Amino acid sequence: MSINSESSVAANLQIGPTSLGMVRIYIESPEIDLPLDFEPEEAEEIAEELRAAAAHARAASKKR
Repeated sequence: MSINSESSVAANLQIGPTSLGMVRIYIESPEIDLPLDFEPEEAEEIAEELRAAAAHARAASKKR
């Protein structure tokens, strides 16, 4: 599956700090429990990538 493919999979997403000073992105669905831990700097880079992707998606939806 590519990033541009639609999916019917439903999942819950939780994001928060851990007691060890990491940032956890936790993905949960009936098929998977996936905790992903990141250093704070890595989490900030991910946040910047999310903002950039949101801006591109917003621009693409306005062109339609």
